[in-house]
Amino acid sequence: MQGQTGTSGGKVGGGVKKHRHTLPAPSGRAIKWSWYAAGITAAVQAVFISRALLRPHREPASRVAWVAIIGAVPALGSIAYLFLGETNLTPERVLRIRDAMKRLPVPGKTADALVDAEQEFGLPPRLAPLFRVGQSISGYPPMGGNQAALMADADAAIDAMIADIDAAHDHVHVCFYIWLADHNGLKFAEALMRAARRGVVCRVMADDLGSRRLIHSGHWADMEQAGVRLVRALPLGSLLMRPFRGRFDMRNHRKIVVIDNRVTYCGSQNCADAAFRVKAKYAPWVDLVARFEGPVVLQNQHLFATDWMAHTNEDLTSLLASAKVHEGEGFVAQVIGTSAAVRYAAMPETFVSIMYSAARELTITTPYYVPDEPIQAALCAAARRGVKTTLTVPKRNDSWIVAGASRSYYRELLEAGVKIYEYPHGLLHTKAMTVDGRMTLIGSANLDRRSFDLNFENNIQLVDDAFTAVIRDRQQTYIDESEEVTLQDVVKWRKSRVIWNNTLAMIGPVL
Repeated sequence: MQGQTGTSGGKVGGGVKKHRHTLPAPSGRAIKWSWYAAGITAAVQAVFISRALLRPHREPASRVAWVAIIGAVPALGSIAYLFLGETNLTPERVLRIRDAMKRLPVPGKTADALVDAEQEFGLPPRLAPLFRVGQSISGYPPMGGNQAALMADADAAIDAMIADIDAAHDHVHVCFYIWLADHNGLKFAEALMRAARRGVVCRVMADDLGSRRLIHSGHWADMEQAGVRLVRALPLGSLLMRPFRGRFDMRNHRKIVVIDNRVTYCGSQNCADAAFRVKAKYAPWVDLVARFEGPVVLQNQHLFATDWMAHTNEDLTSLLASAKVHEGEGFVAQVIGTSAAVRYAAMPETFVSIMYSAARELTITTPYYVPDEPIQAALCAAARRGVKTTLTVPKRNDSWIVAGASRSYYRELLEAGVKIYEYPHGLLHTKAMTVDGRMTLIGSANLDRRSFDLNFENNIQLVDDAFTAVIRDRQQTYIDESEEVTLQDVVKWRKSRVIWNNTLAMIGPVL
């Protein structure tokens, strides 16, 4: 038996020896460097996790999300935190904005005390406190004597703005998040150039990210040559410096037009065609814009001026100090301007306050629904206490993250009794809220965390049965053209879809 061949092809016993391949033992230097790498990684993790935990004004869900990401993928998580983890502006920018807010005279403000709109204007006790919330944010008191007209569509809104620009005598102030070099965008630019050439002072702010295509085109240079004063809002600057200058996606999302301290526009529309060619597959963009006259114009002027003075050395104090408040018949209204430079959670406080004020009906139209816990709870609570609560959103969203995250909240809303509709005929970009047929909020703010924590937003809230009926009718046209989402529909969703939606919702506090 000694001569039998083994399974390895060698001889057993005194036959051919087996060759064993062994890895070389790691050197002391390699072990040493591996310990260094582990120590550095742990130290970096500790620094960024500590920062996430110590960061003020952060929801627990956001802290948990960041700790999980940094712990799971230390390198990528730490880099992501550098660029996305901080929601503060540069200290210099914050100081300039706050200084401008203090220096500029606030229209209608006679004292630091909050105005009691029930006593001052006879507003219902459920709605009057909303103006105290608004005043605590921007400092703008509720003011009577305002009038408004709703624009028919995007083209009509641009045409009305251009008509007012062509009739301007003293100044035109403009702020847009997105401004495209399309038909409406260029028409608007040409109107500004005409006004500047005849001696009207035209001050224009465009967000440096949202309007980058126009800013880096010849049309921007043409406006400058014509005498239009231009500012790139929240300039992006060097990518390497972004971690020291705040998040690159903290943007000026406002849409403001003010002409001669006489007229202002407020709503959801950017300066572009409804076709919105940069995202044409989601078109048309369906927006809501209103033209206002009255004291609220000066509040929008003040908001624009704070942004302008935060970016330039031009002092606009005299423009507001010499302005006369136009008194007359009209409704009570108030501008609410929010940003990271004003107060944390100001926008969600506004939304929640409005939701809890509803007694009979609460109708919400928004393109992006990614709420925090208080807003989700307030919306459910409204339906549960018998308020007819309706939420209308786009069926196809230009952000797949938002689309999935939004739908993760549907089941809870539907179980509470909220009616949900998805608009299929383009991207419903309108941001509007009406309460009991009496109160309206319109503007630039979405019901999402970007509007809560990152963006500069502007809104106008008002109490008026007639104008609220106009806004509510527009909301109803969206509902009538939409597809209702029922609880039965959501229950039938595949588990893979539910997991996907819930996963996207989990990263919402991070993004």
